[in-house]
Amino acid sequence: MKRDLRAAQARETVTILERGSYVSPGEVEVDLSDDIRRAVSGTVEYGPDADLPTPSPTPTRVRIEVTPEGTFEAAHRLRDENPVALNFASAKNPGGGFLGGAQAQEETLARESALYACIRERTMYQLNRSRDMLYSDAMIYSPAVPVFRDSDGVLLDQPWRTAIITAPAPNAGVWLERNPGKQDVLREVLRERARKVLVIAHRHGHDSVVLGAWGCGVFRNDPAEVATAFRDLLAGPFAGAFGHVVFAILDRTRDQRALRPFREVLTP
Repeated sequence: MKRDLRAAQARETVTILERGSYVSPGEVEVDLSDDIRRAVSGTVEYGPDADLPTPSPTPTRVRIEVTPEGTFEAAHRLRDENPVALNFASAKNPGGGFLGGAQAQEETLARESALYACIRERTMYQLNRSRDMLYSDAMIYSPAVPVFRDSDGVLLDQPWRTAIITAPAPNAGVWLERNPGKQDVLREVLRERARKVLVIAHRHGHDSVVLGAWGCGVFRNDPAEVATAFRDLLAGPFAGAFGHVVFAILDRTRDQRALRPFREVLTP
C-alpha cells in the first residue's frame, strides 16, 4: 500500500472515531460509539514511577510462539484467550506518523482500530519529549479497543476488540551513538521496561500476550537483546503468569534479521 493511500485511510479512521460509526463495503452500518467511549474512558496511564511490583504466579508451563504475522492477526487468533497486545509506541507522538501515512507497527494499529482515540491526549508524550533517548517507563493501557479494519485496510462488517498496552522502547541507536560503550545501561532499561509491560498485562487479568520485535525498527534495538529480555522474564519471575505468549513479527527482510533472532532465542 502506498503512503498516500495509508494517509487517506488514517484520515478516514479519524473521521470514524469522531462519528463513532461507518458503513462497510458490505453495506453494513457499524455503530462503534459505545465501544470507543468505553475504551477511551477505561484507558489507564501509568507514570514512569508507578508502583508495579512483579507478581508471584503459580509456576506453570507457558506456550511461546514466534510467528510471521501482524500484531492484530495474532491477537485475533488468540481472541478466546483474553489477549493484550503491545503497541511499539512512538515516545513523543500518539500513533507515530500514521496521519502522514508512515508504515510501522504502531501506525498499522492506529489505522485499523480505535487506538488513536485512546492515546492521543495522554501525558506520556509530553513527558518523553523532555527526556533523553532512553525515554521513560510511562505506559498506557487501553481495554477492549475496537478493531475495524483487516490487514489490507478494508473496513470490517463485524469489528472485534482487544486490549492494548502502549509503551515505547528506548531509542537504542541514537542513545548508544551519544553514549558509546554503555550497552549495560541500555540492557537494564530495556529489561525493566519489558518487566513493566508484563506486570500491566498481568495486573489487568490477561491470559495471553502478543509481543514482537519491540523497538527493533527505527529505534535499532538488537532483536536478540529484546528476545532475551522477554525470555528471561517469562522463564523467571513471570513463569505461570500467562498461558500463551506470541511474538508476532512481520519481517520482510531477505535474511529475516528480526524474526530469526527471536526464533533462535525463544524457540531453540
